[in-house]
Amino acid sequence: MKQDNLKNKIEKKLLPKVEKPGRYIGGEWHSTDKSFKETKCQMAFCFPDVYEIGMSHLGMQILYGLINEETDFLMERVFCPWPDMASLMEAESIPLFSLESYTPLAQFPIVGFTLQYEMSYTNILKMLSLGNIPVTRAERKKGIYPIIIGGGPCAVNPEPISDFFDLFLIGDGEELLPQILEAGAAFLKEGFIEDREGFFKAIAHLDGVYIPEWYEAQYENSVYKGTFPTNNEANEKIRKAIVKNLNQAYFPTKPVVPFVDAVHDRMMLEVLRGCTHGCRFCQAGMIYRPVREKTIKTLMEQAHQLALNTGYDDISLTSLSTADYTGVEPLVSQLMADFEKEKISVSLPSLRVDTFSINLAKMIQTVRKTGFTFAPEAGTQKMQDVINKGVTEEDLIETATGAFKAGWKRIKLYFMIGLPEETDKDIIGIAELGKKILALGKSLGVRGLTITVSVASFVPKPFTPFQWFGQNSQSELERKQRLLREHIQGKGLKFNYHSAPLSVLEGMLARGDRRLNKLLLKLHENDCYLDSWDEWFKQDAWNEALAETGINITEYSEHFFAKEEPLYWDHINIGVAKDYLWKEYKNAKKETLTRDCRKGCTGCSLCNEEEGLKLDLKGAYRG
Repeated sequence: MKQDNLKNKIEKKLLPKVEKPGRYIGGEWHSTDKSFKETKCQMAFCFPDVYEIGMSHLGMQILYGLINEETDFLMERVFCPWPDMASLMEAESIPLFSLESYTPLAQFPIVGFTLQYEMSYTNILKMLSLGNIPVTRAERKKGIYPIIIGGGPCAVNPEPISDFFDLFLIGDGEELLPQILEAGAAFLKEGFIEDREGFFKAIAHLDGVYIPEWYEAQYENSVYKGTFPTNNEANEKIRKAIVKNLNQAYFPTKPVVPFVDAVHDRMMLEVLRGCTHGCRFCQAGMIYRPVREKTIKTLMEQAHQLALNTGYDDISLTSLSTADYTGVEPLVSQLMADFEKEKISVSLPSLRVDTFSINLAKMIQTVRKTGFTFAPEAGTQKMQDVINKGVTEEDLIETATGAFKAGWKRIKLYFMIGLPEETDKDIIGIAELGKKILALGKSLGVRGLTITVSVASFVPKPFTPFQWFGQNSQSELERKQRLLREHIQGKGLKFNYHSAPLSVLEGMLARGDRRLNKLLLKLHENDCYLDSWDEWFKQDAWNEALAETGINITEYSEHFFAKEEPLYWDHINIGVAKDYLWKEYKNAKKETLTRDCRKGCTGCSLCNEEEGLKLDLKGAYRG
């Protein structure tokens, strides 16, 4: 079907019948209009969730702008359709298509998926199926189909989905992806990469490239022994790709502005990448090391271009810990001064209590008062030390006092339950801390006060000190949620929490192995997708798939790995030493703090001066 005919059919037969047709029409401000045929290699960037979620993702905007503005390649976007649209597409035999040119997914030589969340894995299989692409690599090798690529944070343990991908890109993508497309262009024949082996050999030497069919997961009496290369071209370990100079890296100042309200519908300005705090639960803090900052000059130039090109009235300073940017107060001050007339506000993501500055808060509120979000993560000092958060209750009280005096009425506090070494006393401590902040606000005469206690269930993730820890059972997490609900009551206090069943499934997939591929395939056959959406999660279908495949959730989610036990992701090298992570796990049990590595090297082994890789101890602002 020609693209024009496909577009007409979609507009006439599908869009009048679906919720939010704006999700599927494309043509947004700053979307590319490059010719498919006149570019060297074409890639579909697939976000395995709905449009509003995907358009809030800065990583997609970075790679989309980079490929379309800086190269002679083409990238077009594809999102997971809502079930109303998916059902109509299947009924009308309309394939999944890109928003820019309405090109069917199967006509792209390269199709890439960003792996942001384990519970989106079933969405990937649904999108491939809607695109008329066989979901397994084995089936695709029987014909001529796109090369399927995965990247993003979940790619650090790609094993549970390895049967569905041809290759994974691990680490930063700004320098790696153009090299992949360049190699793809060299192997294109009539629009497709038919010589898969030749293409793989051309890219195998690049940092971050993992080709799963070149590796074998070995077991002895069902006991995992490791994943080993079976091809002479394969590296024993896959080292992540790292952008060494963020200040010089591409950043999109003409991002696509969505037609439908996105979850984060604002300008996004990345001020730094990485984190030095070493929180023991945090995967991002480990896999995105080292810290790299942009200069204030670069950030101001990018901010002005974003404001000019988007029309948004809010700019969010994004990173894992924005207040740790060495020049955060001068940066915010300059942004507020420059954008005061335009009434453009500045917002920060959730903040560590110890880095919050009341001066910073006062600067931000000059345009509009917003709620503030803090992430204490734990409710007692013992647990603060276990997770290496490095803050005290006094820090939070002092910070909240300053915020209330500066005029804030709404504070949101993020916590986790199910952490190592946790007791019921620590759980109740979360409720008590919320009550103390509420009482503090009342004592200061704050009217219309709201304190929201938001609690997530802890999921152990690869490449963290807690990767060896067995997750709490579903029943135990639900018991702890009930305990909190009993203790968080009263006017001015709100309590919300994440689904325990979904957290346990996430835990299984996060630390799973290749045996989980058969489970995901069965889930796909049971038409499971959009599992992170409560209204579309099919518990019965999951139970059926688990029973048919013989997969026991708890054998994965609740498993405590021994020190000498090989981990399913040991063949991936993110740069942080396994011995360092184990030492940090033992430090957690001893409630021993490890300093921020900007205050002195803690020995994680990532920084390598010979390769030009070194933590910016002073920061871009201080020089």
